[in-house]
Amino acid sequence: MKVKTNLWLAVIATFMISACSTSVERLDSQQEVDLSGAWNDTDSQLVAREMIEDSLSRAWINKFVKAEGKEPAVIVGRIKNLSHEHINTNTFIANMERELINSGEVQFVASSSARNEIREERGDQDLNASEETRKDMGQEYGADFMMQGQINTIIDVDGTTQVRFYQVNLELISIKDNRKVWIGEKRIKKLVKNSKLRE
Repeated sequence: MKVKTNLWLAVIATFMISACSTSVERLDSQQEVDLSGAWNDTDSQLVAREMIEDSLSRAWINKFVKAEGKEPAVIVGRIKNLSHEHINTNTFIANMERELINSGEVQFVASSSARNEIREERGDQDLNASEETRKDMGQEYGADFMMQGQINTIIDVDGTTQVRFYQVNLELISIKDNRKVWIGEKRIKKLVKNSKLRE
């Protein structure tokens, strides 16, 4: 009887462990998956690609090249998340930076945090590296334009159905004189049924 009881306990324990186990399936990183209707990696990549393509197709870039005889240098500044949800704006910024660099149409300047780290390294080299290999201060490439923007949302809920509306606004601003040379807007609307998302 004791053996039978132990056997049943073992079977029940095995069933409970298997019922609580986690299942993992590897996906292609380019595959579009939208489980919750919230902002995700696909939204970030598509918006970055479309908005950068639009910005580089406008008149400002040809006017700059004609006037200055060189490609414009661009930096991505702050992207504000004014939405209802947590959005990793660093990932979105990285997507935009990749699109700008890979376009081959602009020079790209490192962010302020990256520049500070590099400046520390140059300062260290000034004290510790050989004269032949150290990099001098005051040789940085200055940006001509900064891209800034924000992400906004509007959530409309009726029972178990939800419409999630995202609007991304970006501006390209001349650092020399604060002129806005390009303004872009991208909208995404998602219908989510049986939603359990928080507003």
